[in-house]
Parts: sequence; structure tokens; C-alpha cells
Amino acid sequence: MYRIGVDLGGTNIVAGVVDEDYRIIGRAKTKTKAPRPAAEIMDDIAKVVFAAAKDANISMDEVASVGMGTPGTVNKGTGVIEYANNLAFQKVPAQKMLEERIGKPIFLENDANAAALGEAVAGAGKGTKDFIAITLGTGVGGGIVIDNKLLVGMNYAAGELGHHVIVFNGEPCSCGRRGCWESYASATALVRQTKEAMKRHPESKMWEIAITLDSVNGRTSFDAMRAGDEAAKEVVDAYINYVACGIINLVNALQPEMICVGGGIGHEGENLLEPLRKAVEKERYSIYAQKQTKICPAVLGNDAGVIGAAVLES
Repeated sequence: MYRIGVDLGGTNIVAGVVDEDYRIIGRAKTKTKAPRPAAEIMDDIAKVVFAAAKDANISMDEVASVGMGTPGTVNKGTGVIEYANNLAFQKVPAQKMLEERIGKPIFLENDANAAALGEAVAGAGKGTKDFIAITLGTGVGGGIVIDNKLLVGMNYAAGELGHHVIVFNGEPCSCGRRGCWESYASATALVRQTKEAMKRHPESKMWEIAITLDSVNGRTSFDAMRAGDEAAKEVVDAYINYVACGIINLVNALQPEMICVGGGIGHEGENLLEPLRKAVEKERYSIYAQKQTKICPAVLGNDAGVIGAAVLES
């Protein structure tokens, strides 16, 4: 039997047919076109699911279940997407709506959790029992897998890794707190830090790369650092220390076998990971332990969310 995973995003709806070896053998996608009525989006999710099955050259009779990763807060007990701001969803009974349209068991999960599960079963964390996936993008997302199961908590909202505080009363965060890890370790934060450094250093190569402040992105400081710019190196070093601070907290609290790092900034590869590992090694509580948490890149990219959604269970 096959399973179908759906990655519902603010821009695209992507579906994939996943076989028993966690390979995607059929795909389909369409634009989300949010915000619009939830019923219309559910209609399109069903169409994409059927299109993915057709692309895989299988019938829906061969599909055991359909799982979906979605932004926002998902109550897995009721099958309701309680809130997803970029979709304008409030109290949407997505499980019931999709079961009516697709005729298969439907399982829901937060999209970051689904991606973490995908990396755990088929990607960087394959073969581990205790695993954390971190995404350094517009925000800092992630998911925690303990004993091969997603840690979801009593309200199904565990794993909001970006919202533990690393600087008391620090930068304001979109969640309402100050000093959250997301406010220092996200790509958005890195762009802010880069712009601040450029204002202080008009001689920096960062200006040659970005030309204007409006053109700064998450690569600007890394590119300038590689070109030998000292101001850019200061930005990158400080940013990596912020990332490391949050990871050290996770290592000390949960002692996972592995933490994988993905998202836009994760594309920097060893330019990010090598100094990150060194920073973590210096400050982790388990400094003398024989076994240590491995820090590695995420490997599945956008497929992680589809595979993780497909393997969801009740």
C-alpha cells in the first residue's frame, strides 16, 4: 500500500505518493491562492491528491491514508486547524472536510513537525531514535522526535523551537516576547544584523554585493565574508553564536542523537556547520560524555514535508 503526503503552504499545495521505502513516486501541485475560503482550498487539496495518484499510475484503492502538514496550530485530537495566519484559517475542521472529499483516513500535523518527521525516517536522521530538525528561514522552525515519535505536547503545539529566549528582554519577537531565538537566528534576523553592520561600515564589501539595503538577503554577509570582508565576518560569527546558543540549550535539555539544520541559511553548508559545531562543543553540558549529539545538514529539502506527512498516524 501507498500513502500520500500533502505539504500545504501559503504559496503552493504539494502532494506526493510515498512508497514503503519512503520514495516519492508521483507528484502534483497547485497554487494555494490564499487567503480564500477554506472549502475552496480543501477542494484543491483533494484535486492535487488525486493528481499525484494519477502521476504515480496507481488507483486510490492502493492508498492507505493521506497525511497533511499545514502551517499553524493543529489539534490532532479534533482534526481542526485552530489557527494559521498566512492561510487566514480559524477553527477549520480540515480532517473532516478532507475525509469527505478524498474518502481516506486523514492525518494532520504542523508543517515543521511533518518535515522533521520526514528527515527522521528518510533523511538526515534515518536510523536515530531521538532527533531534532531545525529550519533557519523567515523564522526558526523545527520539530522534535523522541523515541521515534513526534513530541507534540498536551496541546499538540510542542516544538516551537524558535520561541525560547536566548537574550532576556532582547529584540522583540512576532510572538509577543522579547529575545526569542527566532529574533536572532532566523534569516530575517540575519538580514537585520547585516544591514546594521553595513550602516556602521560603509567600506564593507557587503555594499558591493547588495548595492542597497533593500537588496540585502541571508547570503549577503556570507558572500562578503568569503570575499575576505572583516565586517561581514563579524556579522557571520555573531550570527553563528546566536544559532549555537539555541542549539546548546536543546542539546542540554534533550540530548538528541542528532540535530539537522535546514532552511535557507542551511544552504551555507559547512560554512555554517563547521564553526557551529565548534561553538556547541565548547559549551554543551555533556562535554566529557563519550557519545555526543551530531550536527548535520538536512538532506531532503522540500520533500521532507511530503514524506513526513505521508507517514503520519493517529
